[in-house]
Amino acid sequence: MDTATAMLALGMIAFIGTHLLMSHPLRTGMVRQFGQGGFMVVYSLISIITFSGAVIAFGKASPAPQLWDGQAMVPWVLASLLTLVASALFLASMAGNPALPGIDISGLSTRLPTGVFKVTRHPMMSAFTLWGVAHIIVAPSARTIILAGGVILLAVVGSRGQDAKKAKLYGQDWRVWMKRTTFLPDPTKFGHLGLYWVATLPVWLLLTWLHLKIALIPAGLWVWLERL
Repeated sequence: MDTATAMLALGMIAFIGTHLLMSHPLRTGMVRQFGQGGFMVVYSLISIITFSGAVIAFGKASPAPQLWDGQAMVPWVLASLLTLVASALFLASMAGNPALPGIDISGLSTRLPTGVFKVTRHPMMSAFTLWGVAHIIVAPSARTIILAGGVILLAVVGSRGQDAKKAKLYGQDWRVWMKRTTFLPDPTKFGHLGLYWVATLPVWLLLTWLHLKIALIPAGLWVWLERL
């Protein structure tokens, strides 16, 4: 393992570790010391610094060798579909999501899941997970597996942590919600995303275009256009 890859691994360990610590065991003490607003500032700064360090190391790490040809047709199509679904889940997660911090979920047990919550109760974390899987599929190198794998790990562990914390805080309300929803996304329910699919397509095209302009690596539809 080269130095940059080792620094990337350390950066992701720091990012995941501090994120989980601040989200759970340290949260109460930090909120007491800094206030809710101050806590969010400190939380965000630490997350940005640690993740930025990992991204910088990622850029310096070698992209080779790769476990398979991620730019072949099958990996590219599969990854494109996964990022499209991830974008739809992320957009849908921004409205009425009881898993988001600071949301009052009193009486949640009286609600039936609708829309994206028929797909999964953790649409935002599922979006991050699918994003990570897609990147590993198209770029199966050590540096991508560390960076994207770290994001997947944090999303999955973070989702479990959210369930445990909210079940403790809200008791029956959250436990009933867990029984009515699924942890992993249910592909058979993707139709419940409705108009979010319409809103997602231009967002996905923009994000994959920015991927080419910023990362200098074509993604999604732009891979095919680059090959023309």
